[in-house]
Amino acid sequence: MPEDAPETVLSVCTTCRATGDTAEPRAGARLLAALRAEADREPVPGLRIEGAECLSVCKRPCTVAVASPGRWTYVYGDFDALECAEESARIILAGLRNYQKTPDGLVPWRERPEAFRKGVVARIPPLTAARGDTAS
Repeated sequence: MPEDAPETVLSVCTTCRATGDTAEPRAGARLLAALRAEADREPVPGLRIEGAECLSVCKRPCTVAVASPGRWTYVYGDFDALECAEESARIILAGLRNYQKTPDGLVPWRERPEAFRKGVVARIPPLTAARGDTAS
């Protein structure tokens, strides 16, 4: 990632509860802990990982969102935080490293981890000060 690149924020839904998940903390909170632990082992410069109360994607737990100024925002779901939280964390951070290498957040399809290709919930365009478009 270039030194002048904008910060990337990874929001992790801490209220996600996977099917059959009755334990506390919930699967989403366990995924957040696994992501922080993996980032401590293999730092991702310019990445901030934070918990989010709810990302409203309850049918696709566990869910994360990635955003960065001037880049597309993505929401991904279907991560396994019951059996494979550590592996999910490694996959997510690998995908974010690819995301950070791009100027606009658009990672070529073949360079995305399979979990990102299959688990994409939404892709949101970058917020710009003025697009020149006006809604009627």
